[in-house]
Amino acid sequence: MRLDLMIPLLIAVCCQAAIADGDPAAGKIKSNTCLGCHGIPGYNNVYPTYHVPKLGGQNYQYLLAALAGYRDGARSHPTMEQQADSLSDQDMQDVAAYFASIGKNP
Repeated sequence: MRLDLMIPLLIAVCCQAAIADGDPAAGKIKSNTCLGCHGIPGYNNVYPTYHVPKLGGQNYQYLLAALAGYRDGARSHPTMEQQADSLSDQDMQDVAAYFASIGKNP
């Protein structure tokens, strides 16, 4: 097989493997609460005031690490800590797979 054809194939396989642990369809249901803040364009939290990031299209591994960080206390944000604390490992994988799969705008 030609190298110029193998590279896109390898990239596609690697990208698919990145979300293989999570189920985007299940994540869509489980992330309904997330969209209340992370699905609103230009949303700012009231206090303390900060820009709430959009999650659509974000890297799967980054989202998974962020959720685990909030749940395990490595990242600090009271609302996110409470949200992540209620998620199982599978829930986090599903939510991360959903947001990674939807592109930049949910």
